[in-house]
Amino acid sequence: MLRNALSVATRSVVRSRTATTLSAGFPRLTQRAPTKYGGVYTVTLIPGDGVGSEITDSVKEIFDYVNAPIEWEQYNVSGVSSAGQDLFKQAMESLQRNRVGLKGILFTPISQSGHISWNVAMRQQLDIYASVVLCKSLPGYPTRHKDVDFVIVRENTEGEYSGLEHQSYPGVVESLKVMTRAKAERISRFAFDFALKNGRKKVTCIHKANIMKLGDGLFLNTFRKVAEDYKSVGIVANDMIVDNTSMQLVAKPGQFDVMVMPNLYGAIISNIGAALVGGPGVVPGCNVGTDYALFEPGCRHVASDIMGTNRANPTAMILSATMMLRHLGLDSIANNIASATFDVINAGEVRTADMGGSATTSEFTQAIIKKL
Repeated sequence: MLRNALSVATRSVVRSRTATTLSAGFPRLTQRAPTKYGGVYTVTLIPGDGVGSEITDSVKEIFDYVNAPIEWEQYNVSGVSSAGQDLFKQAMESLQRNRVGLKGILFTPISQSGHISWNVAMRQQLDIYASVVLCKSLPGYPTRHKDVDFVIVRENTEGEYSGLEHQSYPGVVESLKVMTRAKAERISRFAFDFALKNGRKKVTCIHKANIMKLGDGLFLNTFRKVAEDYKSVGIVANDMIVDNTSMQLVAKPGQFDVMVMPNLYGAIISNIGAALVGGPGVVPGCNVGTDYALFEPGCRHVASDIMGTNRANPTAMILSATMMLRHLGLDSIANNIASATFDVINAGEVRTADMGGSATTSEFTQAIIKKL
């Protein structure tokens, strides 16, 4: 069962929601427990493309050091070509068997002859419908705005990512955006439940219903109906047009708490959110559904430009892995790893290039291990 990931320490100090993943509570969704043999959990590991293997190696090194009871089933799937389709199917079977996974980002080709996104296929086939991205200022690492602290809840399985497009006439392409009341209600309830479990006070629906009156109108109206069920517990609901949201985020991010939105807007807003708190290397995330949970960095970049250079920031993957540990009930180990990671960042002595330092991925990982 997907556990509430709030740590005991964070529960006792609700007014001080300290660190990124330490305040990541989820509605209880999964119906069946992850695979566990002899006290050891079997987890599917998909390192992904770009810097994926380097940052997942950091996780494995840290887990080995603390003797985390995790056994990996690793599948080196790559989205660079469609040649690895058989390996992708094996990885999917592993996820269906283990019900929990840790994943890097798989490259998706832009060319028309390229295969469909395996990231999207994974979310749709497993129905891991809720993407959760945590954007919070890191102690010791100042950015333009102080005290940023909001959560992006993104519908993962429909919208513009439905994959339904065709050329109706040479030079004319029709791309279908599919919105359903059932999935709009499901993701809206997830967002409100998340707010309720984490002591958050406001949920904002992001939309473009002024233009897409039927599609986004359905999403917005469904959100408003769901919001009525949470008035009695003191959660405020409001909504904002997506283009205005982009401006408001970079101008006054403190006005946001929990944000819920359709698929494409979530892809855009999560990138803005990451930029506000330090970039894609520090923002953790996960994808959850009724039966499965898949943890991955919240800002979906493969970082091919620095692949193999040992310069990637593993923070986002490490913090995503601590969220996975809480999901498995290993709160103490998760808290120790997360705290050590935040301590290294706060000290400011060992930082990767994206955070203004010169440390390698390996050096940053070793600094965390020394704090444990």
